Amino acid sequence: MKELVIGDITAKIPIIQGGMGVGISLHKLAGAVAREGAIGVISAAQPGFREKDFYTNTVEANMRALSREIKLAKEISKGGIIGVNIMVAATHYEEYVKCCIENGADIIISGAGLPMDLPKYAQGAHIKLAPIVSSAKAFKVILSRWIKKYDRVADLVVIEGPKAGGHLGFKADEAENIDNFDGEILNILEARREFEEKTGKRIPVVFGGGVFYKEDIDHCLNDLGLDGVQMATRFVATEECDADIAFKQAYVDAKREDVAIVKSPVGMPGRAIRNNFIKNVVPKGCKVTRCFRCLHHCDPATTPYCISAALFNGANGDMDNALVFCGENVYKIDKITTVKDIIDELTRE
Repeated sequence: MKELVIGDITAKIPIIQGGMGVGISLHKLAGAVAREGAIGVISAAQPGFREKDFYTNTVEANMRALSREIKLAKEISKGGIIGVNIMVAATHYEEYVKCCIENGADIIISGAGLPMDLPKYAQGAHIKLAPIVSSAKAFKVILSRWIKKYDRVADLVVIEGPKAGGHLGFKADEAENIDNFDGEILNILEARREFEEKTGKRIPVVFGGGVFYKEDIDHCLNDLGLDGVQMATRFVATEECDADIAFKQAYVDAKREDVAIVKSPVGMPGRAIRNNFIKNVVPKGCKVTRCFRCLHHCDPATTPYCISAALFNGANGDMDNALVFCGENVYKIDKITTVKDIIDELTRE
């Protein structure tokens, strides 16, 4: 397997562990993945939800926790590469970016919206910047804006396809019905070539969404010409994952028919496990009694449910009241294993 080169940093293994919030990919998982030579990613979605003052001092609790998570992940990784995934839809986006820079994160990966002004908040910093896109159009829009307004080229681009977990850059019917995404990937790679010729800078591109086996990685790298892959679902049912054991077991127990596309208060469709929460709570709606002001354009008076509260429940093991995001291939997981065993399996000749 070729290395993933991102400017002046190199991952021996071209795998990025996708960021998963709330509380699913924090320092234990990210650090373990990075220690094996891949890239570990912490989610910046409400990282301080277990802090004692979270409900009274939410922003400060989140920044304090993110700072600690980055440092602990770097320590566990023993010099490995640690990224942070920040949602564009999140309030206090700029503060999260600066927190990542101040605490030594190597890469910021940003989606759930178009990160049009990410370079402004990272100006002068050495940190790598990676937008998430789902189309050649979004790729061109973001990179053109970055170059024109900030004289900054993306250090890495992450493509997320329709089979990915969590929030999706597709309409619900597209996420369910697009079976082959190779054509759009090739369109993005063609656009990448044009930007590389224009700027003289190499722009590595990785793909995530349905990547599960080594054959999937080989297809991405050898057949499509991508530089790496992003995998999230595959790393949940591991000893190192930061989620509660009940959350991991939900992945092990999931069947193909248990995967559903749900409407998220973020305004995007999302892929999740069809559990009691989706079957019985979401259709009726769940009154929001406490708002964390975590997302732009979320009105507690009209939102069907509080996504933060639903994700807190999952991370803490209350599965009947949890939103459990997952990728389409979650049903392929049949046991709880270790990060090392997964990496060994995926890199074995």
